[in-house]
Amino acid sequence: MNKRSYGGWLLLGLFLIAGGVALALRPANSSTANLEKVVPNFSLRDTDGRQVALADFNGKKAVVVVFVGTECPINNVYMPRLAELQQAYAERGVQFLAVNANQQDTPERVALHARKNELPFPVLKDEGNHVADLFAAERTPEAFVLDGEHKVRYRGRIDDQFGISYKRVKPTRTDLAQALDEVLAGKPVSQPRTDAPGCIIARATTPKPDGSITFSNQVVRILQKNCQECHRPGQVAPMPLLSYDDAVAWSETIREVIQEQRMPPWYADPRYGHFTNDRRLPEEERNTLLAWIEQGTPRGDDKDLPPPREFVAGWTIGKPDMIFSMPQEYPVCADMPKRGIPYQRFRVATNFKEERWIERAEARPGAAAVVHHIVIYIVPPKERFWSGNPKTPVLVGTAPGEMPLIFPAGYAKKIPAGSDLMFEMHYTPNGVAQKDRSSVGLVFAREKPRAEVHVMPLANTSFRVPAGEDNFKVEQSWTFQRNIHLMAFMPHMHLRGKDFLYEAIYPDGKQEILLSVPHYNFNWQSAYRVAEPIRIPKGAKVHCVAHFDNSAKNPNNPDPSKVVSWGEQTWEEMMIGWMDYVLDE
Repeated sequence: MNKRSYGGWLLLGLFLIAGGVALALRPANSSTANLEKVVPNFSLRDTDGRQVALADFNGKKAVVVVFVGTECPINNVYMPRLAELQQAYAERGVQFLAVNANQQDTPERVALHARKNELPFPVLKDEGNHVADLFAAERTPEAFVLDGEHKVRYRGRIDDQFGISYKRVKPTRTDLAQALDEVLAGKPVSQPRTDAPGCIIARATTPKPDGSITFSNQVVRILQKNCQECHRPGQVAPMPLLSYDDAVAWSETIREVIQEQRMPPWYADPRYGHFTNDRRLPEEERNTLLAWIEQGTPRGDDKDLPPPREFVAGWTIGKPDMIFSMPQEYPVCADMPKRGIPYQRFRVATNFKEERWIERAEARPGAAAVVHHIVIYIVPPKERFWSGNPKTPVLVGTAPGEMPLIFPAGYAKKIPAGSDLMFEMHYTPNGVAQKDRSSVGLVFAREKPRAEVHVMPLANTSFRVPAGEDNFKVEQSWTFQRNIHLMAFMPHMHLRGKDFLYEAIYPDGKQEILLSVPHYNFNWQSAYRVAEPIRIPKGAKVHCVAHFDNSAKNPNNPDPSKVVSWGEQTWEEMMIGWMDYVLDE
């Protein structure tokens, strides 16, 4: 990666969603519409208000028209790539143009986005999406290569580095650059049409004023319940879904991700277990949203709107009773060292004079774009912390997609008096040097809970996944010597993780699947909190089974030619079955 800001990298990691959070990252259709068509002249205003016409670039050997937006993560991560391509091809007679046709992207937002991404070519606002219609453009980003006669010679993606549920370390095919090389050489384009993964262009519409299903009566309540936790300013989702205008602008995206069951993101097999944080939309609510879009997104009467849902700025757990931060900023370099950045650890004194019971906790990265994950340990007084000690209590963590710690009434974690907190930080450089100072917010239980929650990492650290193996099995188990109840599960693997299963094997030989994640997603690592604590009697075993795909078929795989073993870096692997539990006594 170069020095340009890849500020969308973390969001992209969160939302390259094999289910993905309210984004349309499904490829466009594979039709050859508009190929070989001569594009007539058009004229749009740029970010300085000047008219820019396609005819202004007559005499150029090629013109690249890229349809862009401001909020789509996969769009934003490609902005530096487009800037590099313009600089690389400018001397060869190529001109780049960006066109924003999203109805919700005002000229001011378009201009701010262009400045933020340091785009060295004109960025044009397509009011009414007339130019998008001229090209039959569908997604952002979607590129069109026009030859010297303004004939469409290529349409599709920029390259294949990012797509649904994967992000490669580097592209295997640079489609846009290859098409340009072939046009400049006077050759036919070898692959003139590729699918463009990206967000649906939000075209201008005229919503109906009323209908049997309206935003103010039904839809806003569904969004408040299921979406706004993440889809609001300052949270991980890239676009808000707070207002009617928000919902209309993203209505086609909402339709797509609901129909494909990619939104909300949830990876547990519904045949096993019941979970309090199950994000799946109930069928009735799913059908309501789809019917509203089908009916033309009627607004309804604003008098029927419920009160806005209230949030504490910056926190999901509500207002923390206490916040602890790393003692100093940590400088994260721009480029990833060859061996990666070792986990960094920062010890913070709580100065608690008495034990404190934690009912809610949330780890918040200071520089979200470069913080891959945080684990915060509780280090009792006079105890020495050492990494990998399974007996060290875990307070809370955060990883892409993970939600904060929120216990039901009567359950809490204990921080003994005089304990310290150890911040264990995993940093992933993203092309620009940054400084991080992460924090953790705590909400105390108002009274001593009836049960203390403990954490167990059920890990196998001795495996070796052979090169090219597409279904390598790794297991680990633990036999409990006391009666317990399980509260939650969180499987953890890296880029080659394929699936993960927890099962109980009882003393009488009976086996029960507790959680099955048939399609593990490294970019959305969920904890699964059981609706009712699961009784595990003394002598019963919890058995974890994971499979890894180290083959070329896995698009996330950094290198299918290498044997992979346990390691901290994302290109290495882990197998951990985290569990929350309480002792019966």
